[in-house]
Amino acid sequence: MRVDGDSQDCQGDIPLRSRPAGNSAAPEHHRGYDQGPEQGHEPCHGTGHDQRFLTRLATPVTLVIGGSACISLSAIFVKLSDVNAGTAAFLRCALALLLLAPLAAVELRRLGPRARRPVLTDLAAGLLLGVDFVFWAASIRDVGASIATVLLNIQVLVFPLLARLLTRTPLPRGFWLTAPVLLAGVALAGGAIGDPEPGSSPVSGILYGTAAGVAFAGYLFLTRLAGTAPAPSTPSRARGHIAVPVCTATFSAGIASGVLGALWTGIDPTPGPAALGWLAAMAALGQVLALLLITPALPRLAPATGAALLLLQPVLAIATAVAFIGERPTATQYAGCVLVIATVWYATRVGAARGAETSALRSTGRG
Repeated sequence: MRVDGDSQDCQGDIPLRSRPAGNSAAPEHHRGYDQGPEQGHEPCHGTGHDQRFLTRLATPVTLVIGGSACISLSAIFVKLSDVNAGTAAFLRCALALLLLAPLAAVELRRLGPRARRPVLTDLAAGLLLGVDFVFWAASIRDVGASIATVLLNIQVLVFPLLARLLTRTPLPRGFWLTAPVLLAGVALAGGAIGDPEPGSSPVSGILYGTAAGVAFAGYLFLTRLAGTAPAPSTPSRARGHIAVPVCTATFSAGIASGVLGALWTGIDPTPGPAALGWLAAMAALGQVLALLLITPALPRLAPATGAALLLLQPVLAIATAVAFIGERPTATQYAGCVLVIATVWYATRVGAARGAETSALRSTGRG
């Protein structure tokens, strides 16, 4: 929670900076949050206590957990909307922009514009995100909301390969050992090996889910490039954009999903009130709120902790799909889900340990 010198109190709503010299109350940011109100200055109906409570509640861990819970509902909302893949992908972007655009405008006024290069990178990343949205929605229709969310974790293999090919980043330790295990888990979870859920289409579902994971890995790779820390000479007001890059990527994702959806499945701009409501809920929770919660929280967590918390997404997606929309994955599909999640957890733990080891070597002059 941001508290600055322009904050107002409840005594006439007078900005602290504009008080007369005789009123010597110090700005809030000059006092610790755990200290009580100044002597002779009564709290405003418990406002200070409420702010301290919210500050303690909104920790990086709770923000990532909340964002993961929001994302885990996305596949259910897409399935409940009962529209084709192109319509689901395009409308989720259009509806999300209605919320993101005002937030981005406020952020631009407060922080100033972003540099040209990251904006172009965000636009390119958004094109891949739009492709991901279309194929992921198609996968949901073929293998269900729970399994489609698990299949998206194929990006854990694709992302290091992209980094290796494009930036010559060394592959994580054990990559070639975890890759076949993850692929086996994907095949089991999707139903290509073992018993698929009755009524599903495992082959096409896995293909669409894999395509979505590849596109999503490309999106993550480009957003990582766009999020490179600015040079030391960059003014601090130009840092810290959250809504702007998400809005930029969502805009180009809408273009990509609109073109791909129109060419492949067609797009219904008026799918009906019920379908529109489910897609609006998905855009608000799974796209806008989730990203606004997770984006500022992850950099404040250790990599291993953040990666482990993000694995709540497929776990919660399976639980909610089984509980609320009656999906019934088979025993072999559950085994595949466990295998995928365990492999992703192991890969991220190893990658985090390797990053910490590299940082330690660099700090001693050996890197």
